Amino acid sequence: MTPTAATLARRRRLAGAGAVVRRRLLVAVPVLAATSVGMFVLGAASPIDPAQQYAGAAAFTTSEENLAQIRANWGVDDPLPVQYARWVGNLLRGDLGWSTSRHEPVADVLAARAGWTLLLVGAALALVLAASLLLGTVAAYRRGGWLDRAVRAGAYAVQSMPVFWLGLAAIAVFALALGWLPAGGLTDVTATGTEPADVARHLVLPVTVLAISQAPWFVLFVRDTVAESLRDDHVLAARARGLPGRTVLFGHALRTALLPFLTLVGTHLPELVGGAVLVETVFSLPGLGAVTVQAALGSDFPLLAATTLATTVVVLTANLLTDLAYAAADPRVRLDD
Repeated sequence: MTPTAATLARRRRLAGAGAVVRRRLLVAVPVLAATSVGMFVLGAASPIDPAQQYAGAAAFTTSEENLAQIRANWGVDDPLPVQYARWVGNLLRGDLGWSTSRHEPVADVLAARAGWTLLLVGAALALVLAASLLLGTVAAYRRGGWLDRAVRAGAYAVQSMPVFWLGLAAIAVFALALGWLPAGGLTDVTATGTEPADVARHLVLPVTVLAISQAPWFVLFVRDTVAESLRDDHVLAARARGLPGRTVLFGHALRTALLPFLTLVGTHLPELVGGAVLVETVFSLPGLGAVTVQAALGSDFPLLAATTLATTVVVLTANLLTDLAYAAADPRVRLDD
């Protein structure tokens, strides 16, 4: 049976998607290797003795022989290439090491906290995308009007505010002054479990703060791209045919502007993850961001290396999904070029 044209086109696109995945994997391997080497070199250059850090206050009374035994057990006195090869071998076997600051396996730390970070970042991303598409599109349609000026002024103002300042301001106003929302944490102090309603109430401020901190770039980008799309020939032709303004705006102009917007989402994800680190710290959330800060302050190299690699994997995966989404949105894009 001879395949139809639609079947052949679908096969070509699947083959092209596979080619993109292979190319991204070829890029991901050296990026992850370079990231791990950089983290390992920085950890080895730290002047902090991991044995003394692990012993804590007991390091002042522990004998030097005991500290030397800890170093020998961990192999921290071995040559740097030997340490790195051993660390990579353990990593490939799924052994992420032992957290010296939290005194538990790194894998357990990641498993317990990664979900909360993904929930925070995912909710903030969904909120900022919905709000920026709406505000940016309406501002472009009413460009030059009071709404357009207000949206741009607000975006420029928020763009100059650090995310931790926004978090502290939100706590001062909505938690302390008005008492509408909790100031931090994931649940109430008296809670005996993690009820969804309680968690959602505690995440309102962190999610909103993180979304607002990232909104200016998205809002201004949508506003400019939609304003350009409104001058395109196919949009002008739709207006000439007498289509309703809402149809022209959201069905034609915004649809054209969504293609470069997908690229912006993928390239902006690292900054969103970085903002999540500060937001989790300000609001005392039990996510990977707060753990990363604690690991950096405590020179916990195994935990810091694992969180850094996990973040790198998330960013690389987001870039891959962005490429695939762009090609799916625009059939004219060839994935296998």
